[in-house]
Amino acid sequence: QVQLVESGGGLVQAGGSLRLSCAASRRIFNLNFMEWYRQAPGKQREWVASISDIGSTNYADSVKGRFTISRDKAKNMVYLQMNSLKPEDTAVYSCAAFTSLGSASWGQGTQVTVSS
Repeated sequence: QVQLVESGGGLVQAGGSLRLSCAASRRIFNLNFMEWYRQAPGKQREWVASISDIGSTNYADSVKGRFTISRDKAKNMVYLQMNSLKPEDTAVYSCAAFTSLGSASWGQGTQVTVSS
């Protein structure tokens, strides 16, 4: 099982930016999608963004135009650039990897707190 480790979270004022990183312990074979999710206190986990193995991206409506997902295949890294942050973006952000064989790997998450 591949290990995923997120970093880059922190405290930022509304309107600010953060860049989250997700490092995979090794190359993920048969990869379908790398995705970012978030979970705010008392709420269900919410899908944020995904990037396919060929680089196609999709975003939740709540972050479209503000967040950008990208990846560096050579470094086994996935990033989430978050701009124009809002207090409602406050959550624990986790990355996940899904393969065509049906397996999934999840990171532990990184806290993002946006102050008003």
